[in-house]
Amino acid sequence: MKRYAAYDPPEYVNWSPDPALLGRYGKKIEEQPQRKAAVSALSPKDLLALYRGLLRFRLHDIALQRWVKQGVLSKAWLGTGEEAVTIGAVHALRREGESGDVVGPMIRNAGACHEMGMPIADMLRGYLATADSPTRGKDLHVGGLGYGIVAPVSMVGSLAAVMNGFALAFKKRGEQRVALTWIGDGATKHGEVHEALNFAAVQRLPVVFIIQNNQVALGTRFRQHHLAADFYGWGRAYGVTLLEVDGNHVLDVYAACRLATERCRAGEGPVFMAAETFRMGGHATHDVREARRTFDASLFETWGRRDPIGVFEEYLATGPALDGGGESDPAACEALNRRILEDLELEVIAEVDQAAEEALASRSGGMPAPEETATDVYAGPGEVLRKT
Repeated sequence: MKRYAAYDPPEYVNWSPDPALLGRYGKKIEEQPQRKAAVSALSPKDLLALYRGLLRFRLHDIALQRWVKQGVLSKAWLGTGEEAVTIGAVHALRREGESGDVVGPMIRNAGACHEMGMPIADMLRGYLATADSPTRGKDLHVGGLGYGIVAPVSMVGSLAAVMNGFALAFKKRGEQRVALTWIGDGATKHGEVHEALNFAAVQRLPVVFIIQNNQVALGTRFRQHHLAADFYGWGRAYGVTLLEVDGNHVLDVYAACRLATERCRAGEGPVFMAAETFRMGGHATHDVREARRTFDASLFETWGRRDPIGVFEEYLATGPALDGGGESDPAACEALNRRILEDLELEVIAEVDQAAEEALASRSGGMPAPEETATDVYAGPGEVLRKT
């Protein structure tokens, strides 16, 4: 994939594959028979869809960064380096709009929105607060139940209880649907998160909780707020299944989440997933320098080599023919795969650029009218001011 010196983390700009790391990436899929079977069932089309989703997510974030540098936005919250935790999980779901599975992303899981079907232009309009944004200019946290997306909230972790509500409804109605949300390592320290995890466990709800440990909560390092080495013991603590996953390995995340949803549909939920990943920037675009002072440069270098898109791209390029053909010559197969991946990337670049242009065009006479501040809001318990 193309690298952008103005926007990518320094470790990504001159990224090159680490042969040892790439070897371990392939072996990871072989470690557990059930996950291996889930990955083996993926067609070349499925694999390319995962790659497309990862690219969309990275380029969506780059579009936001470009706007910050241009003064269009003051700041943006990014998922750079953590894309696999989102894209792998969402692709394991039944993405069937309002009748399918439901996700509740954090703002750093923005890729869930476009992979669930929301147009990227609408996601970007949310940041611009235009009248035609999903929230009609009221909030940059976008969602839409028509896509199966519950919008994020600033109180990270609060969606855990909300997703329980969806899961409980699915269970009571006898629907084969699953709710899924992500919980950051920092948000695990909120009392409401523990209440939600316990309630889901006791009620055996069809919900998947992904504990997304990106090693830092705002500016607090993981070791400063968590005594245990990881979250792997939390399944035993609540009496539920917990699946450990490599958060930078999109296929591992996909396979584990596919197994998790199958358990939920069989009435064996909830399922926890503990994903280890790393935030390759600041809490938002305004504090990247501060974030880089939080950790040793060697940690950024280590995780930088594990760029979830770069490693997956190399895995695909050096694997079987992505056109579904039977090309047997390794060199010819790799050349073919790289052309396919390059063409796909050009398509996604054009898609995101077009979305950005559409979103910016919405600002021309498309900002909310002052009186809109009183629509779709609540004056008090059960009392709607005005709903249009």
